Amino acid sequence: MRAKHAAVVYHPVKTPLERIRRAAAEMEQRHGWDATRWYATGSDDAGRSAAEQAVSGGPAAVIVAGGDGTVRAVAEVVHERGIPVALVPLGTGNLLARNLGVPLNDLEASVAAAFSGANRAVDVGVAELEDEAGVRSSHVFLVMAGIGLDAEMAERTSASAKRRLGWLAYVSPIARSIIANRLFHLEYRVDDGRVRSTRAHTIIVGNCGTLTGNMLLIPAAVVDDGLLDVVMMRPKGRLGWARIGTRLTVQGIARRSRLSRKMLRSAPALQALAYAQGKRFEARFDSPHGIELDGDGFGSVVRVRISVRGGALQVRDPAPAG
Repeated sequence: MRAKHAAVVYHPVKTPLERIRRAAAEMEQRHGWDATRWYATGSDDAGRSAAEQAVSGGPAAVIVAGGDGTVRAVAEVVHERGIPVALVPLGTGNLLARNLGVPLNDLEASVAAAFSGANRAVDVGVAELEDEAGVRSSHVFLVMAGIGLDAEMAERTSASAKRRLGWLAYVSPIARSIIANRLFHLEYRVDDGRVRSTRAHTIIVGNCGTLTGNMLLIPAAVVDDGLLDVVMMRPKGRLGWARIGTRLTVQGIARRSRLSRKMLRSAPALQALAYAQGKRFEARFDSPHGIELDGDGFGSVVRVRISVRGGALQVRDPAPAG
């Protein structure tokens, strides 16, 4: 029998390649695996083509070195094949890694996870999109699908700005959106419930709940519960936005102690934030609106159908590098 091997799908600009090569070589020797194989993402491809090349060789695990967009592209290929992935978070947000508790600054431990970490089954979101011309497409996501402000941020914030400024790059689109405060009309339903009509500024369908800065957007979201969590932001003016910002910050702080979580549960619901939970979310819009998946824009849509595949992706829990 041939020995196992790992494959690395990596972002060629962001990745400290030599450091990862050294960590992988050490693990190969320690565990008796064959030489690791390497696949760079392209400038016009977040990682799907590289992932397809990687899985064609039958790896025992795929190491993904990059941000949430690279992880999403790789997961789209590997999740139906049962090949586990190990995360080396190198992006701006690294939201999946944050929600899974993967260390953001321990590259060696992240690489070691591919060789000796235990598998954890996490959910995969599936977004079926229809544009104004009736063209349909289907894509997976692991963190969040966003319509409104979230999609605007993804479309208008350049990759170079994100590399230079990190999350500060999003200040300008957020400020513009808050000042304009444009709400749009939609009809939606969750699972087989009745069709509802509302207006919203932003819609997030989340598989994970935590943003950068410990900001908790969706308190009920769990990455492996087989459910999606929907939040609609519908603020009335700048005061409404201030209340949303305060609530999200408090939700993040509240996770740190049992007492603060109890106090948050007793706090009155915020009308500017409407939450729902289910296995499927469907919506129709009067006019096209942009949509993003895990931080990447996917054009404008007039209809969406978002569902969940429970436990469809195997992620390696970090293992100590030593």
